[in-house]
Order: sequence, then C-alpha cells, then structure tokens
Amino acid sequence: MLNQQNVEMKESQETIREQAQETFRNHLKHLSGGNIEAWVDLWQEDGVLEFPYGPAGFPDRKQGKAELFEYMQNFPKHFEVEFTDLIFHSAQDPELTIAEFKSAGKHRETGNPYNQTYISVVRTKDGLIESYRDFWNPLVAIESVGSESDAVRFSG
Repeated sequence: MLNQQNVEMKESQETIREQAQETFRNHLKHLSGGNIEAWVDLWQEDGVLEFPYGPAGFPDRKQGKAELFEYMQNFPKHFEVEFTDLIFHSAQDPELTIAEFKSAGKHRETGNPYNQTYISVVRTKDGLIESYRDFWNPLVAIESVGSESDAVRFSG
C-alpha cells in the first residue's frame, strides 16, 4: 500500500514538473512570437519578474499582470529573437523550473546582434508563473541597443 502511494506521488510530481516546463516553453514561444498578451496569461495575477543583474537604472522587478504587460509590450518592437538550446535542470520541488537557454537575434532599430545566454529560476503554481528570476548579461543588451541609457530607456 505504501509503495503504491509513493508511486502515485512520484507520478503526480512528474505531471506537475512537466506542466511547469511546458509553461516555460510557452513563455519562450510567446516572447519570440511577439504575443505579449498570451505571455501575460501565463502568469499568476500577482506574479513577480526579477532582474538581479540589470544595469543601473534598470528595474529590479515587476509585479502583477498589468506591470508585466506594460513592461514587455514593446519587446517585439525592439527585439527579434529566437530562443535555442533549452536545458532544464531538475529540482526537488516539481513547481520549480531551472532553465538554461540562449537567444539569437537582433535589435530592430540598431540592427546589432542580441545573442544572449540566460539562466532562469521560475516557480509556478497551478501551471502559472508565480515568480521568475531572469539571469542574463546586461552588457549584451547594452551593446545591442547601443548604450546603457538606451538599454534603460527600452526597459521602461
């Protein structure tokens, strides 16, 4: 009986993990496709997006669907990107997704490349993003848009 419960619990955790990873894949798909409304729909109502390595003047975090939409709505106007090389690292908590991936693309106005490497730590709840820590190299963004002040301007 106990063994059966363990098997069912592991299967349940694996289902939750797969759902969390699918949410992450959809996050990448909607961003690269420029569908910011669908991207925002992947978030909990009060979800938090954090940028631990943003340059000076760059926001540290955005919270709630309205702020997330406001922040990301112009992303497709400025950047053309494709996300590649996605690798998930399993965590003990099935609702915690740790992902490494890259972007290949360009800044639309400058034409400069935007080839970034990311590590993301994302917590989901019921299949929606609750918190997202976005680790990326701000120097790549600054070079792509042309200057640090432009990077900050495009982030707001």
